[in-house]
Amino acid sequence: MTALGAMALLSALQAPAVAAAIGYPALILGATGLALGVGLAIAARKLAVEKDPLVSRLEGLLPGANCGGCGYPGCSGFAGALAQGRAEPSGCVAANASTIASLAKAMGVEAKEAIRKVASIQCNGGHSAVNAFVYSGPLSCTSAVLAMGGPKLCRFGCLGMGDCVSACPFGALSMGENGVPVVDRSRCTGCGKCVSACPRKLIVLWPANRDVTVSCSNRERGPVARKGCSAACIACGKCVKECPVGAIVITDFLSRIDPEKCINCGLCATVCPTGAIVDRAPARPKAYIDTNCIGCTLCAKVCPTRAISGELKGRHEVDQAKCVGCGLCVSKCPKGAIRMLGALGYRKEGR
Repeated sequence: MTALGAMALLSALQAPAVAAAIGYPALILGATGLALGVGLAIAARKLAVEKDPLVSRLEGLLPGANCGGCGYPGCSGFAGALAQGRAEPSGCVAANASTIASLAKAMGVEAKEAIRKVASIQCNGGHSAVNAFVYSGPLSCTSAVLAMGGPKLCRFGCLGMGDCVSACPFGALSMGENGVPVVDRSRCTGCGKCVSACPRKLIVLWPANRDVTVSCSNRERGPVARKGCSAACIACGKCVKECPVGAIVITDFLSRIDPEKCINCGLCATVCPTGAIVDRAPARPKAYIDTNCIGCTLCAKVCPTRAISGELKGRHEVDQAKCVGCGLCVSKCPKGAIRMLGALGYRKEGR
């Protein structure tokens, strides 16, 4: 027998022993794994925490944006808070009126009306702002602000590199022609992600039913502010004097509007010499008084611009040139004789 044949015979005789040496441990290991898997499956079923059906139903009604604007970790977290009574349906900033009503119905509660809020950029400088130096780093506001506070001479203004645009999950922000982000109010949900993304804290959540905003954050004295940006607030006080309801104050050399007091008349924007106050209402309606008027004079007393006149117990009239469409007279009329009609005669373009 040759050496090669002997080696083949020896290998054939040793094969069962080798197979046994390898196969038995593998078989034992596989059996152990199978037993552990079955045990875990049984434990998972026995120890499983059943999800509240109400939570599942509420989560199904939510938009599924998972934006975090409600203050909870996603829609699932908000649904859990709703089911436990720790949150209100109106707390979902991405939900429309129909969704909020559906959530309230599922919870068996009455839907509370909430004023929707949208992002508002408190800067209107953009290309009007003077550059202090040429920045050549990463195209990011967060990075640029680390370079000596940013390239703009105004240390309060928008850097225009779009961190907020990138952060918006709904595509509601885009860079405007003047180098400042523009908010699409129809898409904005008020989630606040852009607020967190802005390193200069220039974005606030503003009531969607208020079209007038101070689009400036410069807190320097007038001459210094104008040196850095031609669209800066110079704290001249004209807006304060023009506001018929005292909704504007000046603090730290900057005009500020109280949205709770503001009647959305836009008069402050018409007198602002620098365009720091922006009125985004494309047009405003006018008040009209019909023949149901009994001359109670309540409308005339509440009108902030004295646009309504008339004798006691006589039909009143509205001076259309003075009417700013605030609508205060409508809510005061006991006979429902006042209507807000049209949007002619006033147009203020946002600058």
